Formats: sequence, structure tokens, C-alpha cells
Amino acid sequence: MNILVVRTDKLGDFITALPTMYVLKHHDPKNRVIACVAPLNRALAEACAFIDEVIVDEGEPLLEFVAKLKEAKIDTSITLFSNTRVALAQFLARIPKRIAPATKLAQLFYTTRVKQRRSEVKMAEFEYNLELSKTLFPTISLAYPQPLLPLDKQESESIYNTFCNNYKIEKPIIAFHPGFGGSSDANLTMIEYVELVKIVIAGSKYQAIMTFGPGDERFLQEAKVLTKGIDVILYESSEGLLHFAKLISSFKLFVSTSTGTYHLAALVGTSTMTFFGASLFASVKRWKAVSDVAKQQAFMLPTDKSKIITSLNQV
Repeated sequence: MNILVVRTDKLGDFITALPTMYVLKHHDPKNRVIACVAPLNRALAEACAFIDEVIVDEGEPLLEFVAKLKEAKIDTSITLFSNTRVALAQFLARIPKRIAPATKLAQLFYTTRVKQRRSEVKMAEFEYNLELSKTLFPTISLAYPQPLLPLDKQESESIYNTFCNNYKIEKPIIAFHPGFGGSSDANLTMIEYVELVKIVIAGSKYQAIMTFGPGDERFLQEAKVLTKGIDVILYESSEGLLHFAKLISSFKLFVSTSTGTYHLAALVGTSTMTFFGASLFASVKRWKAVSDVAKQQAFMLPTDKSKIITSLNQV
């Protein structure tokens, strides 16, 4: 069976879809899992062994997008998060069975609409996604491995060793990613991140770095001012998402707000310390990562900052 799984939004949202794609493939290895993704997530999707084909929604004219879907000869689709464009495209592509949550006007274009009430946050986003697979296969196992994206160990080590050589790093790395976006609605200030960096430096066990990606230029410039004279490396990632994933897979700890890079770090098995908003919409209950929960430390903001400091001191 050719199964299209649609999740065309941001990085973290896409990562919450990966367990669903995994279980669909492993329910029956003859299933052909086709991921429909945003351009940002193409390389990551192509790196997943349980995804057989990747269709990228480039924002092209609707009929061109429809042609892509028709070419894949899809038997059924599961749309984990819908919008009118992807819903109408599937309808026009005449995909026989089209499954999606029963939300928004777009649900009119699906053959099977599932009431989930995600706003109640009775489970994590990736768990709601997994539940949709039961609509297609009621007896499907929802178990998946952790880490879900095992990377080539030799290649990841090579990238990490090159990074350490370039920056003359001789200690395990604790990374701080001050960037802010996606569904996150709470974060530490840059000054507070710098205070955490100072704690790591004072302990002398780890090398502190701060990471920045595309769109983080403002944060990088602010960090340059605030970290003058401090032994911290400011790293601007420019080699692409998959290269960054391989690099951070060797880090001791990844500290950030609840954004895509948090989900990426968890996906490759790195321990995470993450700051969440105090609302259900932005909470860890909704945005729990797909990694081993023992590797996840979550802090709701606003919170007692001393708890964060205590936790970091215990690393």
C-alpha cells in the first residue's frame, strides 16, 4: 500500500510526525511510506530509512502540486495537520482514502474525519499523530525505537571531531540555543542564557557553546555583546539541518526553549533541558519530545530560576 503522510509545517511539528511514519512502515514492510513535507525538512525526511519517498510542497501552483501527488500513485493518505491547500490537493489528486483530524473547513475534503480535540491536550502532539494511524490499521503497534533517527556513528564522530579541532575543544560540550520560534511562547532572556553559560564555565568540566541557525542573526549579535571576555563559543550553523543533527548528536546536553532544535536534539538521542510556556498550548504535555523521557528535563516558565541552576549544576 502506498501511504502518504502529510506534515508540511515547521521542523518541530514535522519531527512529531516521524513516529507515525515509522509505525506505518513497520506494521507491514510492504507499505510504501511517502512523506509530504515543507522544503526545510526535506533532507531530514530523506535521511529516515522508514520513509520511502519524499514529496516537497514548494508552494507551487496548486495543479502542479496535485500532479506530484498523482505521480506517486497513493492509495491512502493520513494528514496529521491540515490546511486548505493540502486538503484540496489530495481531493483533486483523487486519493481514494483520505484521513485527517476533524478540524477546520479543510476537513470537508477528506473521506475519513477523526475527532481528536487536540486543544484539550490529553496527550502529546506526536501521540495524537500516532493515534491517527489506528484509523487505517486498528491493530498497529505504536512502539518506536529511541533514538528514532540513528545516525551513521563514524560520520557523526568525524563531524564532531572536526568541530572540536576547529575550535580547540577538549571537553564534552553543553550547548545553549537561545533562538526562539515555532510554538514556543516562553524563553529565557539572553542575559539569563549567559548566566547559565557562566555556571558551565565555572565547573570546568564542560565546554559551553551557543548555537545559532538561519534567522537567528539578532540573537547572535546580542550574544556577541554580552559574552565579551567569556570563554564561550558562538557557533552559527550554516552546513544544513542534517549536518547540525549529526553534530549535536555528540553533545552532552542541549539547552533551549521548546523549538525545532529541541525536537531535533531529542530525535538523535541527545539529552535536553527545555523551557516551556505556562499554557497548555505551549506545555511539555503537548510538546514532549520523541526521545527517552529520562533524557528530557522540562521547566515551565515563568518558574523559579534557581531550579534551572540547580539542575544544570548537577550535570
